[in-house]
Amino acid sequence: MEPMKYLEELVERYPVLDVVKDDVQKAYELLEACYEQGGKLLIAGNGGSCADAEHIVGELMKGFVKRREVSDSFAECLRNADEVRGAELAKKLQGGLPAIALTGHAGLSTAYLNDVDGDLIFAQQTYGYGRPGDVLIGISTSGNAKNVMYAMTVAKALGMKTIGLTGKDGGALKREADVSVVVPETETFKIQELHLPVYHALCLMLEERFF
Repeated sequence: MEPMKYLEELVERYPVLDVVKDDVQKAYELLEACYEQGGKLLIAGNGGSCADAEHIVGELMKGFVKRREVSDSFAECLRNADEVRGAELAKKLQGGLPAIALTGHAGLSTAYLNDVDGDLIFAQQTYGYGRPGDVLIGISTSGNAKNVMYAMTVAKALGMKTIGLTGKDGGALKREADVSVVVPETETFKIQELHLPVYHALCLMLEERFF
């Protein structure tokens, strides 16, 4: 299946998302370019959006709907490294698209919260991990999460590309991100319900492109 077929399927299954179809495609194109150049994805969000950030990583860093077998050359390298363990690894390892959720590093986050400023936790991680050409996805149902917006500023300063996934009127995230997907809902739980099919579609499109 061509990557764009998943975009068509998205709006067929969720007609309400037809209004953001072009923005989803633009977000995919940023991510495609990032991975083509050997970059990585950083993702930030709070509460339910924190869970979404982790969910995205889970779909990108291992097989989603495809079995992403390692290459024959790498399988041989694994067996050369260790005949027994290497053979098992060659069977079970799966190709991944590098993605990091900035939401699960408790030691760093609590240290920065205690020592510096809790609003800047995502910004600090973006500064540490981010490189030009990488992408940051900021997820905020209101579009105004302070810690997400600080991270977006750092990403811009580093020469990264940015994607906002939001709702309502898009808030600050819509204004600042290179691409914003503003789903057409105003209540938090309804916004989150539409975020999931959007990022699933993006992950499916990327898997189809690279695997």
